[in-house]
Amino acid sequence: MKNYTITVNGVAYDVTVEEGGNGAAAAPAAKKAAPAPKAAAPAAGAGSVKVTASVPGKVFKVEASVGQAVKAGDNIIILEAMKMEIPVVAPQDGTVASIDVAVGAGVENGDVLATLN
Repeated sequence: MKNYTITVNGVAYDVTVEEGGNGAAAAPAAKKAAPAPKAAAPAAGAGSVKVTASVPGKVFKVEASVGQAVKAGDNIIILEAMKMEIPVVAPQDGTVASIDVAVGAGVENGDVLATLN
């Protein structure tokens, strides 16, 4: 058996895959784990916590503003990818220090969208 952690839309899933006798993998069984934080690392910019894109897409909506207090899990930005709206949430409590994208901007996985203090 092999164990993997797979993250889908910011939700981490622990998956165990059993190898079949013919070398093919059996159907995986998944259980829901705690959501993984988007990103939290020291930044050289305005804030000390980076909030990054988890998927490539387009900025659909900016829900927070500079100076706004946010709690962990609050929506900051909504991305549109593959015709789905994907919320980008605050990884921890803080104050929005900067919003680094505008509505309609294209983003890649890992791009900094905002920073928090």
